Amino acid sequence: MEIPVFVLDAFTNLPFKGNPAAICPLMHELSDDLYQKIATEMNLSETAFITRTNPSDSFSTGSRFRLRWFTPTNEVNLCGHATLASGAMLFEHQNNVNPTVVFETLSGDLAVTKKGDGYVMDFPLNPPGQEDPNAFRDIIKVAVGNHPVQDVCLSPTTKKLMIRLADSCDRSVLTSLKVDAAALQSTEKSGRVKGLIITAKGSPDCQPGYDFYSRFFAPWNGIDEDPVTGSAHTVLGSYWSEKLGKKKMLAYQCSSRGGELELEVRDDGRINISGQAVSVLQGTITI
Repeated sequence: MEIPVFVLDAFTNLPFKGNPAAICPLMHELSDDLYQKIATEMNLSETAFITRTNPSDSFSTGSRFRLRWFTPTNEVNLCGHATLASGAMLFEHQNNVNPTVVFETLSGDLAVTKKGDGYVMDFPLNPPGQEDPNAFRDIIKVAVGNHPVQDVCLSPTTKKLMIRLADSCDRSVLTSLKVDAAALQSTEKSGRVKGLIITAKGSPDCQPGYDFYSRFFAPWNGIDEDPVTGSAHTVLGSYWSEKLGKKKMLAYQCSSRGGELELEVRDDGRINISGQAVSVLQGTITI
């Protein structure tokens, strides 16, 4: 069996920046076991598998597809960068003729629309609820040490815990944090948390005017630090929109690779997440 595979870096216009995802367009569904083995072999934060919903469609003509995401250790319910990369693969490599493609996923229908040099994703919004920092004292200590914390929130839908650093902490504090992913995982075993967001207020007066910064850690899903995380911004977008009184925001994820996301919180309870993607590899998996 030969399976085409494309690796694209999402949320960037430069190779080797942003977040890489492997995308496999499949003529037929494979077993879950095989999906997981391929994702483990690719060893990227996500490998995505696209199949047609209508057998008479091709990847060039179809407007609806099924999409599933696997980390090296398990399947996940929502992934932003691999959805962006999947849309980019269809538009750039399959020359899809539609202005928008829709993916049927574990998080419902997710649309990707080509716009200018990039893509706009229609995603669910996942507002986090305020939490008592004492309830997460140990994980906060592992994550940010003695740095002051302003807010602790939890998104129960995505199981993402968000720690906001105090505004006295600038981008350099967030970037310089040395987070022990194994310690995070051993500290939090309740099942309530499957991902950790650390965020700080941005510097909108300095070009290009980022409204907020973040980093994201998910050792519970086999990812020590994720370079750029669309799904985390379904939580961050909701939080910062309320705090800043803004619907449109520009965000930067401060991993070593780094990535930029444009966000627009909509009145219908969803969020547009926009970014670019660049192809870095095309090949064939032979089994």
